[in-house]
Amino acid sequence: MDRRRVLKNMGLSLGYMVATPTLLGIIQSCKSEPTVTWTPVFLTQNEGNVLTKLVDIILPKTDTLSASEVQVDIFIDKFAQDVMEKEQQDFFKMSMSNFMDKALTDSGKENAEDLTSEDLEPVLASSLKYSKDRQTEMFESINSYTEAIAEGKTSTLDDETTRFAFANNLRGMTIWGYKASEYVGEEVLAYLPVPGEYIPCGDMQELTGGKAWSL
Repeated sequence: MDRRRVLKNMGLSLGYMVATPTLLGIIQSCKSEPTVTWTPVFLTQNEGNVLTKLVDIILPKTDTLSASEVQVDIFIDKFAQDVMEKEQQDFFKMSMSNFMDKALTDSGKENAEDLTSEDLEPVLASSLKYSKDRQTEMFESINSYTEAIAEGKTSTLDDETTRFAFANNLRGMTIWGYKASEYVGEEVLAYLPVPGEYIPCGDMQELTGGKAWSL
């Protein structure tokens, strides 16, 4: 299925998105910062560079802008810094480090700064390619791990599940951040800042060309 069509019809299906003042501030700040001068506030510079490559693997440039072109990488970095709880931040860092270690091992490289999109893409693909039953098992392991950490207990998570957790979370945040961008809201989804007449039973294809509303 075409990913752009999926985005246009997702609407508010990502139910974890809430319009808090902090979140709105992050979205607003990402509108004016040029990506070429981006310095991460939560991640290291190398991690930020890897993040940029990963979000563009998930949502590359096609007939619409890529994820990094609408500054999804900046959004995720700021979201991690300003919104995530300490346990979530630690888990994000730990799982990303595990993911990068796998990419380094598979590519035969030693430094994260040398990782390319070609090195990262197969690791991302393999980290998401699991059956529904296997994913259910992994989610249960992740939940047990995070609950134990939140209670101050010691817990471990196997590498395979850790990479799945990172890849799955990153995919969700990338789509979320992309949909939250001004560009997608106004150019990809149906955008009407000032509502007009009320049409209770209109056909979506006729009203918006089949697009979900951005507001």
